[in-house]
Amino acid sequence: MAYPGDKLLLVAAVLLSGVSGAAAQDGQVNTIKDLFQRLHSCWKPPPPAKARPLDITVVVSFNRSGDILGHPRISYESAEASDNDRLQYRIAVMEALQRCTPMPFTETMAGAAAGRPFAIQFRNRKTSPPTQERRA
Repeated sequence: MAYPGDKLLLVAAVLLSGVSGAAAQDGQVNTIKDLFQRLHSCWKPPPPAKARPLDITVVVSFNRSGDILGHPRISYESAEASDNDRLQYRIAVMEALQRCTPMPFTETMAGAAAGRPFAIQFRNRKTSPPTQERRA
């Protein structure tokens, strides 16, 4: 299912993937890939004793200084998740955003990323094994 913001995210990805300029200094975020890697490095899913594994996506924007702009929005959660699972994962997402911000953007990335929404997927479920086809 496509979400209305998907086109905007695609445009942002295309614009930012072509950004060139000075290489990122120690730990600075200079590309979309750097941004996603940084956010995923801050991710600590709840332990299995607190919540069953699920997938969750948050849409977040940043200002030029790397702080969160507005309010992050959860755009997807696994359908089979309980209310407790959802709550625990929403808390984990917000904690990851707090640990990672302000985002240390390079000057080039700061200008390109400011105000643009990014959909960040946090996947914690294992994928199902491929199904075996039966021959008749």
